[in-house]
This record gives sequence, structure tokens and C-alpha cells, in this order.
Amino acid sequence: MSPGAMKLAVAGVLALLLLTAGGVWKVQDWRYGKQLAEQSGTHQADLTAISNAAAAQVRADQDKRLALEQRLAASDQTLHKGLSDAQTKQDRVRDSLATAELRLSVLLDAKDPASGCSVPATAGAGSVVHGGARARLDPAHAQRIIGITGDGDQGLIALAACQAYVREVSR
Repeated sequence: MSPGAMKLAVAGVLALLLLTAGGVWKVQDWRYGKQLAEQSGTHQADLTAISNAAAAQVRADQDKRLALEQRLAASDQTLHKGLSDAQTKQDRVRDSLATAELRLSVLLDAKDPASGCSVPATAGAGSVVHGGARARLDPAHAQRIIGITGDGDQGLIALAACQAYVREVSR
């Protein structure tokens, strides 16, 4: 074989190898490109599913929070109404005491020798007080007692509101 023909044969083999390698390269590119596209689609579907699940969880949490806020608002309104009613009752009693429409009295123990009270143990025939002997309280002392009981009522209402709040929040 002549050197020119040898060169031509080597060039032909090299060209054939290059064409074969290029063809194999192109086929693998198509195959891997298809696999990558499928993986990308699957990955995108997974991301969409995860995003939808997270959005649904956020909506559910927001709905729970809204429901809790509504229950707490209703509880707060109940507390406010209870405090307002207690304050109104306390004001009425205080006004009745101030106008002498109402009198506070205490039951005396007539058998107690330390009391030094000579009030009879039973009501007289002309008396409207029934039961044991009673002593009328000074209006100023009665006002203070009403104030103390009013503060106690407000404290009990506030305690009930706190307990209701804790029950709602811990649900």
C-alpha cells in the first residue's frame, strides 16, 4: 500500500471513529436529556405537592387561630358584661345605702358576755326585723364593706375570665 493510500485509509478510519463517537455522543445526549427532563418534571411535581401541602397547613392554622380569636373575643365580651353588671349592682347598693333606702346590719350574739350588748334576742311586737338581735352599721362602714365585696366580685369575675382564657388557649 502506498503511503498516500495509507494516509487516506487512516483518515477514513479516523473520520469514521469521529462520526461514530459523535453519533454515540448525540444518542446519549438525547437519552440523558430525556431522563433529565423526566426527573425535572417529577421534581417540579414534588415541589408543587409540597407547596400545596404547606399552603393547606398554613390555611388550617390560620383558621384555627381565627376561631380561637373569635372564642377569646366572645369570652372577653362575657367578662366585660359580667364586670359591668357587677359594677352596676355595686353602684345601686351604694346609692341605696347613701339614700338610707337600704341599711346594713349585723347579727349580734346576745349570749356573748364580751359584746356588752343589752339588745333583746327576739324582735319586739312592733319590730319589722325578724330573727336574732341586729345592730345597724354606720353608713360609712357599710360603703367600705360594699366596696370590698365589689372588689372581690370583680376579682372572681377576672379569675373566671383567666380560667376561660387558659382553657381556650390550651385546647
